[in-house]
Amino acid sequence: MIEKELTVTNELGLHVRPAVLIVQRSSNFKSEIWLIKGDKKVNARSILNLLSLQAPRGTHLKIVAEGDDEEEAVEAICKLFEEKFGED
Repeated sequence: MIEKELTVTNELGLHVRPAVLIVQRSSNFKSEIWLIKGDKKVNARSILNLLSLQAPRGTHLKIVAEGDDEEEAVEAICKLFEEKFGED
């Protein structure tokens, strides 16, 4: 299992478009992938679950992945956050 801290830095936060990108990217991996905010842990392959995190700009999240390609999965999702989901 691998985990990493993330910060939502795009201006609009984790809304529908970024959630779709996370789901699409997560679907490319065999590993289980979760995003965690506080005590809420959601599957990164579910748009509704991601939106339920209510993560505006500045929110700190943790990504956790477990499986054969966990390292690649975490790096791919982190890259989306680093690139601000192509919004800025």
